[in-house]
Amino acid sequence: MELLKGKLIADSVKKRIKEKIEEKVSSGLRAPHLAAILVGEDGASLTYVGNKEKACSQVGIKSTVLRFPDTITEDSLIEEIKKLNGNPEIDGFIVQMPLPPHIDEQKIIDAIDPCKDVDGFNPVNLGNMVIGRPTFLPATPFGIMTLLKEYNIETSGKNCVIIGRSNIVGKPLSIMLSAKSYPGDCTVTLCHSHTGNVGLYTKNADIVVAALGVPHFLKADMVKDGAVVIDVGITRIPGEGGSYKLAGDVDFENVAPKCSFISPVPGGVGPMTIVSLLENTYKAAYGENI
Repeated sequence: MELLKGKLIADSVKKRIKEKIEEKVSSGLRAPHLAAILVGEDGASLTYVGNKEKACSQVGIKSTVLRFPDTITEDSLIEEIKKLNGNPEIDGFIVQMPLPPHIDEQKIIDAIDPCKDVDGFNPVNLGNMVIGRPTFLPATPFGIMTLLKEYNIETSGKNCVIIGRSNIVGKPLSIMLSAKSYPGDCTVTLCHSHTGNVGLYTKNADIVVAALGVPHFLKADMVKDGAVVIDVGITRIPGEGGSYKLAGDVDFENVAPKCSFISPVPGGVGPMTIVSLLENTYKAAYGENI
């Protein structure tokens, strides 16, 4: 069993991004500028945005966070997005999800200029991804693809099961893994909350991606020997004295011994998501990939 060390790979990618930005800046170009809109005080969102700010500083990307109360109206939030769309100093930006219930998340995503949509959620970018055009790829699936590539994991002709059909991970990843490319050329099955007996599918899978947000959902008897398991889930489980621990969607202790490769939580997919956002920001600024 080998760990898919996302933090290790992310650090390597960040080093490449930093070197490329230093080259651009030394040639007279300005550094990329990434902005984030943060609404409310969701703990996980605060942590993610804080990690993003830290990662930006490590590679030379300027970072700005716009904070708004959870009482902001949908129209007011869209106006703030329009300001960022029209600001030539901002290369890309994200609107951190989840948003308060009174705000339609899809309307917000639709309002983002596709050229600055470094989260890759705008329908224009998703459409380009589907037909194989260059575009901003959603950060978590992008990070997973990078992880597979960096560890030279064979994907062509492999059976892949993705558990979870979110627009952020499951659906786009199913398209990327089935694309005619490497990593890709998988036969993909997308399981979800209405799939009966998920284990029936995962037991025959060469690659399993767990992305449903249910701690320890994937058990050892649901995985075949030698499988590649990628754990996207990260749930805060309360502990003593107000503390908490992070748990993935995979019962790691019992599943890991059966795997050829497995990603840990934390330190697996999470760091890859952030570094993929940095890659997209570099692309937004300079019109080229790392």
